[in-house]
Amino acid sequence: MDRNTRPTGAPPEGVEHPDHRVDFHLSPGDIQAVRFGISPGHELAHAVRILLRPQQHPLQWGWLRSVRENLPREPFALLTQVIGADGYMPDFLTTDPRWDLTPADELAALRAAAIAGIRIDLAKMVVRSSGERQAALRRMHAEPERARALIADAWEQVWDAALSPVWPQLERLLRADIAVRARAIATGGIAAMAGGLHRTVRWSDGAVRVQLRRHSEDVDCRGGGLVLVPSVMSSWGCMVITEPPAQPVLFYPARGVTAGWARDTTDLAHALGALLGPVRAGILLQAHIARTTSQVAVDAGIAASTASHHLTVLRDAGLIASSREGNRMLHLRTPLGEAVVGATL
Repeated sequence: MDRNTRPTGAPPEGVEHPDHRVDFHLSPGDIQAVRFGISPGHELAHAVRILLRPQQHPLQWGWLRSVRENLPREPFALLTQVIGADGYMPDFLTTDPRWDLTPADELAALRAAAIAGIRIDLAKMVVRSSGERQAALRRMHAEPERARALIADAWEQVWDAALSPVWPQLERLLRADIAVRARAIATGGIAAMAGGLHRTVRWSDGAVRVQLRRHSEDVDCRGGGLVLVPSVMSSWGCMVITEPPAQPVLFYPARGVTAGWARDTTDLAHALGALLGPVRAGILLQAHIARTTSQVAVDAGIAASTASHHLTVLRDAGLIASSREGNRMLHLRTPLGEAVVGATL
């Protein structure tokens, strides 16, 4: 599997080579062929690259100030050897993105990653590196089982220090972006949505076309589909995964990423509270997972009848959807609710 991209150590300059593109071929009008996902592993890998070259990522400076002093030194150094500052990135660091993928899922998949795939990816990194880094990668390639365990342990420790504290804010941005893109498909079709992903992406002759710097390929997604994955940490441009047996994936910059995206959740609650009132704001913020009316009441510290009233108001405004599961009524944020939360960030 190859992630084809410009060097990620610097923001893009100029335009991509006009003859280099990846076309993800889809059946026109086949909405079900396009789905969305999130990738904690992709976010962490690019967080490492940002930490290596912070001066080139001003939108991440607020996040950097909050986490840089807490990084575990040796685990971070190991990940920098594996990930590098730019260029090719090993695919075993991320599993197939999906809507409900959690950091714990990603870590579990890394610990169980196929040794054959790890050897292939490490071999690619060896030929793309030099000096001490190349020597370290050769040692990993010679003992892939040990390397997998060490990399997974480092992934977990760096995640806990760098992204776990801001994952709620980051995840809200990702899900808000997905809500906006899904609405664009429903109202304007795949072509309209694809044209709004990034300046290098457009719909062309039944395919989602991504203009790249060094790579050209035609990928037949009919029957298997294409996964679109927004990213906060790789906000400079697009990346792709195209090689079988992997699911074709297009990573693109999430909307609404500003220098203040990592601000404390308390600030977000205050901002939403000014709009909705503090109780409804709290309910909406926690509605990223389905909860019963009783659970909402307990979490908010209010009576069940009061929770029911607030849920009705939020549902009437289109911010929360309620569905029955057996004898329980479950409440979950709608795409509009996701967009409202993400826009507040």
